[in-house]
Amino acid sequence: MMADYFLRLAILLPLLGVLIWFSLRVARTMQTRLTGVRGRARSIELVETSLLAPGMKLAVVRFHDREILLGCSRAGLVRLGEADRSVAVGGEKTDLVDA
Repeated sequence: MMADYFLRLAILLPLLGVLIWFSLRVARTMQTRLTGVRGRARSIELVETSLLAPGMKLAVVRFHDREILLGCSRAGLVRLGEADRSVAVGGEKTDLVDA
């Protein structure tokens, strides 16, 4: 009776370990596929955020070498302005293109 218990334990415990390892491996693979992080650059990047009031933020987003200023509230997003990345980073011109 006790030998039967140890035999089942010896068979099922490694099987359980393999199933846990396999499920973690599949979850990691699916996570990289869904987010698309591995192997290619992202086309959008959050540069900076600033909290104005509860529920209201300003956000600067970089999208295809353009920096876009967004107003974020509970109602949605509003594009406030945009600039070329070269102008926004180091140039002296700071004129934004109105939305």
